[in-house]
Amino acid sequence: MKITEHLAKANGTTLFSFEILPPLKGENIKNLFGHIDPLMEFKPPFIDVTYHREEYVYKKRENGLLEKRSIRKRPGTVGICAAIKNKYNIDAVPHIICGGFNKEETENALIDLDFLGIDNVLVLQGDAIKTEAMFVPEPDGHRFASDLLGQVTDMNQGKYLDDEIQNPAPTEFCIGVAGYPEKHFTAPNLKTDMKYLKMKVEMGAEYVVTQMFFDNEKYFEFVDKCREMDINVPIIPGLKPITTKRQTTVLPRFFHIDLPEELADEIDKAKDNAAAKQIGVEWCIRQSKELMERGVPVLHYYSMGKSDPVYQIAKALF
Repeated sequence: MKITEHLAKANGTTLFSFEILPPLKGENIKNLFGHIDPLMEFKPPFIDVTYHREEYVYKKRENGLLEKRSIRKRPGTVGICAAIKNKYNIDAVPHIICGGFNKEETENALIDLDFLGIDNVLVLQGDAIKTEAMFVPEPDGHRFASDLLGQVTDMNQGKYLDDEIQNPAPTEFCIGVAGYPEKHFTAPNLKTDMKYLKMKVEMGAEYVVTQMFFDNEKYFEFVDKCREMDINVPIIPGLKPITTKRQTTVLPRFFHIDLPEELADEIDKAKDNAAAKQIGVEWCIRQSKELMERGVPVLHYYSMGKSDPVYQIAKALF
């Protein structure tokens, strides 16, 4: 079922969903199921599965020279989506990214997902390689999420890369895109960032999932500005409970977001990570309650591979 259909079926009731990371290469999928199983109590209609691009490592050869190798530490997104549908009978939403894939590889991945009965995709640019200062697309790959979105919408219209295909079957993906209440870090300002978001919606994006935020006012202001710009698709808030003291510096640096002074001060005073985690969970519960009161369509949690904090939050709400 498409995300938009889940929202229509909910008829204004706030739904619960979360995002998972594929396990590291070599790990068993049973560990992932152990993360998902407790959260099924809250009847998520869908689960997001992230996609991870390649990273580069240097291996020393016998002659002393270094060999550059490409590895993907967290493969398996397509297989995990199939496993989730099979085991839990709920929808999986794979992230489709620009980085690390050319157009042909992207098309083949989308064909696989279509064959598996995956109805939804979240289209993203993806992160730059850690060793590169800026995002660099693959040869014959997409530079921007809007370009990737165009390929998915083309396939939804039966347009493939090979225009000589006879009687091409259109896909029917419901397409989500990312929104940034505090703007994407490469955008010069929020207005410009939202101009591109509007363009993606006009191209065919049917819903938006936001970057994590810790101040609800930033989400409410973002939604208001979207509506003023005639961006009228559902806007799903993305939430993350802080679980360690270190995250007060890591999260703002990595995700380009601000933490409210009150939250940062409380975490700073916490005696250890266990205390910091409880503060983070309680803060996220308060955020979630306010968002539910304002009628958000879904509360979407970035679990980062840890189900316990999300379980505590969901238990208090659903």
